Amino acid sequence: MRQNGCVMLDLGTSFLASVARDPSALAIVDGDVRLAYAEWYRRISSVIAGLDALGLKAGDHLVTVLQNRWEAATLHWACQFAGIIITPLNWRASADDLDFVCEDADAKAFVYEDVSSEAVHTCKVTCPRVTLGDINAWISLDAPDAQPQADAHAWSVMLYTSGTTARPKGVPRRQRAERAAAVAHVAQNLYRSGERTLGVMPLYHTMGVRSLLAMSLIGGTFVCLPRFDPARALELIEAERITNLYLVPTLYHDLVHHERFAQKDVGSVRKLGFAGASMTDGLLKELTRAFKPDLFVNHYGSSEIYTFTIDQNAPAKPGSAGRAGINQMIRVVTLGAATPDEIAPRNQEGEIIAHLASDEAFEGYWRRPDADAKALRNGWYFTGDTGTMDADGDLFVTGRVDDMIITGGENVSPIEIESCLSLHPAVSEVAVVGLADERWGKIVAAFVKRRAVAEHDELDAFCRASGLASFKRPRRYVFVEAIPKSPVGKLLRRKLVAGEYDIEKGTAA
Repeated sequence: MRQNGCVMLDLGTSFLASVARDPSALAIVDGDVRLAYAEWYRRISSVIAGLDALGLKAGDHLVTVLQNRWEAATLHWACQFAGIIITPLNWRASADDLDFVCEDADAKAFVYEDVSSEAVHTCKVTCPRVTLGDINAWISLDAPDAQPQADAHAWSVMLYTSGTTARPKGVPRRQRAERAAAVAHVAQNLYRSGERTLGVMPLYHTMGVRSLLAMSLIGGTFVCLPRFDPARALELIEAERITNLYLVPTLYHDLVHHERFAQKDVGSVRKLGFAGASMTDGLLKELTRAFKPDLFVNHYGSSEIYTFTIDQNAPAKPGSAGRAGINQMIRVVTLGAATPDEIAPRNQEGEIIAHLASDEAFEGYWRRPDADAKALRNGWYFTGDTGTMDADGDLFVTGRVDDMIITGGENVSPIEIESCLSLHPAVSEVAVVGLADERWGKIVAAFVKRRAVAEHDELDAFCRASGLASFKRPRRYVFVEAIPKSPVGKLLRRKLVAGEYDIEKGTAA
């Protein structure tokens, strides 16, 4: 395709280039299924024929409700060839979620598996429903080799934001943006030909999609793990000689603290990458000791614009998200800024914004002009994240604008306190929020999952000794059995603030 005078590869052609480059390279593993690129291409071609028989056309939305199976990855690639907009949802989605997304996206069909059958059978969706059995029936067909039917400007995927306070927003992304993001991911994580990654970050999440596409660019292997289980993950790392991991901090925490970790050979893993949330100082140190990686990347981004910043040596400056990625420019503007030119001074907290001219950027939300008006201004994307730029020019992400705790007129970032407490040997996990208080407006409260006994006074003394300012020290400690998180491991502070949590049991109320 020629865009602005330049020839650009679509994703289907990009996959064909990988097939031609090394047809016998191992492409995907899922249990007993082990497919080289040429073999996988034949299955993708058969699935494209099945989608065509279903009546789907370029530009149609196909909603999927699947775990990370080879069928899900195959569908993703089939849609790229056919120009169908794959619209993946969390496999835990409710019937209401399905109804909303299928109507919002005007879905022409959706694909599901048994684990989601209850929601599927109670939803009101009237478009055709496809099962994994149907896909396997398509695979048995002897279809001709598929050729790309879409160009680089065609829509590729539409991800839905988490929707923590309202209905989720659709984020449509073009094939050229998806490929640019995958190329940048390869470069910024120093991936080489033949890498093997653990495909556990879900394919309804940008991290999962990026891992899938990045491996295809370098003739790498995507090793499917349908749902995260630390014991099974450790088995696959050892058996499949995984070379890189790209996970949210929660999954790293569960891996390194699993009882079988010390018994497994994880020496093949040379590159660690994380995104989706900040990593505490304590966990950074544990992972460095456990894996001794050659590269440890903090990747800060979003579904809207995949890469904001990269730090390729995360342990060297704990908390730093680094500097702008190779396709990006960023700024920190004053809180409440109306324009991108109201730049905050160094070390002053403000809102992080990113340039919409990035090759990786989206162009606006799906049918949400209200959301566009709020987030897109003068060619910049206002992320809603807070942060500071230090004297070296490195970005520190401090949270969400809505997460900021204002106590006694002082602004307090939860992440700073969480990183401090994470270094206490008795603290396994911690989440800090502001709870309503008549005198202070809000008080700083720490919800702590312990690995050993530690009480309020001991933790308070630890914070004091660490140099944490008095107004930032938690006034309340709540000890819980678990910290509330989303299905991809993001901390759900709102559940703690809104009282949607059983404090005694550590579960959602």
